[in-house]
Amino acid sequence: MNSGSNGNCYYVGNEQEAVLVDAGLSCKEIEIRMKRLNLSPALLKAVFISHEHADHIRGLAVFSKKYSLPVFITPLTLRFGRLKLERTLIRSFEPYEPVMIGSLRITAFPKAHDAADPCSFVVSCGQTKVGVFTDIGTPCHNLVKYFGECDAAFLEANYDEEMLNNGSYPYYLKHRIRGGKGHLSNRQALQLFLEHRPSYMSHLFLSHLSKNNNCPVLANNLFSPHAGDTEIIVASRDMETAVYRIARGEALSSALPPSLRPEQLSLAFG
Repeated sequence: MNSGSNGNCYYVGNEQEAVLVDAGLSCKEIEIRMKRLNLSPALLKAVFISHEHADHIRGLAVFSKKYSLPVFITPLTLRFGRLKLERTLIRSFEPYEPVMIGSLRITAFPKAHDAADPCSFVVSCGQTKVGVFTDIGTPCHNLVKYFGECDAAFLEANYDEEMLNNGSYPYYLKHRIRGGKGHLSNRQALQLFLEHRPSYMSHLFLSHLSKNNNCPVLANNLFSPHAGDTEIIVASRDMETAVYRIARGEALSSALPPSLRPEQLSLAFG
């Protein structure tokens, strides 16, 4: 439902069930954006948390409690996030060990970020795979492997190197962003896309763009000449974006259709 340092929340699901990856908006804002997208909270079966930074957990406790949603979170992330979750709703997970939520299979893997126990996720249904890859300091082996398997991916393109270098951020913050455990630059993301995207990747969502060190037009213009059959969408940090249907072998970018085959996934952000 949002992608940026002001809040992150991603919806992936099919006709029967759905999950959220992160809940960095308020409960009320998540509800408002889901309603505008015609997405029902009744389809949500779980929330998966990538790490403890506030822009990923801000609305988690209230939203989880209101809808009795299990929260899949590592013990270290739970501890350092100082979250007051309903004990009966807390679930743990292990890297590389899939969690089944109905027909959805969610696999986590470690990532390079300055958090206690950060993870990225791939949500699969049948052959179709959607990755949520943000807050990543470097394109590590794990990212390369899982990105190369995805039909669609939310991929961080946080900053333009020149804008960051010439911007007003203090040195320590610039170093944190580009120091290997912060965020991916536009060009790092583009290199990953050029070298490792699978031939069947239908959609790429450029995500977690910095308000001060990036520009949606700049990021889109960098990727578009190399897109080929992959549709490039810049994830908004200000409002919800249309729901997209993802299915192996198809390139569809309309709002959620009346019916999805079981192997199709829909996803939304805002």
